[in-house]
Parts: sequence; structure tokens; C-alpha cells
Amino acid sequence: MFNDFLRKMMGSSPKSDSKDVAKKRLKFALIYDKLEVSDDTLRCLHRDIVEVISRYFEIDQEAFKMDIRRSDELSALIVNTPILSAKRHISPTGQR
Repeated sequence: MFNDFLRKMMGSSPKSDSKDVAKKRLKFALIYDKLEVSDDTLRCLHRDIVEVISRYFEIDQEAFKMDIRRSDELSALIVNTPILSAKRHISPTGQR
């Protein structure tokens, strides 16, 4: 799952020319260097987000996608996952 995300970000498509692939890789590396986000941190974040969303919704975990987008001054975490259904949530007081 996460490896697919990395492959997509790194530009492993055979249609990409080497210049575009190198630009994507450099951009990806610079974003993570600036944010100081390790692979382990991203894996843990991915797992935690899936765990929390799964408390409330049944999701397609195989289709779960996570991306970090950066502009000049902002970084954004983009999470995209198909929601298959909502779970019935019972509050601590026993009410729905």
C-alpha cells in the first residue's frame, strides 16, 4: 500500500522521461527533508489514521491513499479513502 504511494510519488511509470522522474524524486526528498518525516513516522501515521477512521467507518484499506503536498509556505496532509459504510457508534452513555 505505502510502497505503491512511494512508487507513484517517485515516478516509476515507464512513460515518464528521466528528467521528470528526477524532478519528482528531488521534490519528494525536499518535502520530507524539510518536514523531517521519516519512513517509520509515515508508516505509523498511516496505521494510526486508518485505525481512527475505522472506528467510525468501514473503509477500503487497500485503496487508502496518503499524500503530502507542499506550497511555498504550507504543507498539507491529504488523506483519501473510499468509505464503504458508517458504523453505528454507541456513546459512553450508551446512547446512539
